Amino acid sequence: MRLSTKGRYAVTAMMDLAIHAPGGPVTLADISRCQSISLSYLEQLFSRLRRKDLVRGVRGPGGGYVLARPASDITIAAIVAAVDEKVDATCGGDADCDEQSPCLTHDLWCGLSKRIYEFLDSISLEEFLNRPSIQAVIRRQDAMHNRSTIGSISVR
Repeated sequence: MRLSTKGRYAVTAMMDLAIHAPGGPVTLADISRCQSISLSYLEQLFSRLRRKDLVRGVRGPGGGYVLARPASDITIAAIVAAVDEKVDATCGGDADCDEQSPCLTHDLWCGLSKRIYEFLDSISLEEFLNRPSIQAVIRRQDAMHNRSTIGSISVR
């Protein structure tokens, strides 16, 4: 099972936003440049994230996006679900994968899908961003793109 680029890019963009939004709104152009994600793709993703109240747009000079809720209240699973990405490792998603009945291994794949969702739902943006290995990546990316992280990297 692989998470598509839609889900992966949405999580990456939300992490970037959580890191840099304490300094004010972050533009999609900035996220696009630093995370190597197409600007038009980010616009589509942020439209969905905005509809699910995960981000809020700020208009005018110095505008961009900010998190709509604290990073501690946004789970990775919520981000993935907001962009209509399904965490589904099943053989077809429904219980009719073997001529209108569940196949032999259907329960196995349903259990895996449930575990993956539970794992992603147990991790908040804040928790993930405060991991030492992630903080090292943040420092490297910020240095490479001449960005600054306001104060500590911690989003608490």
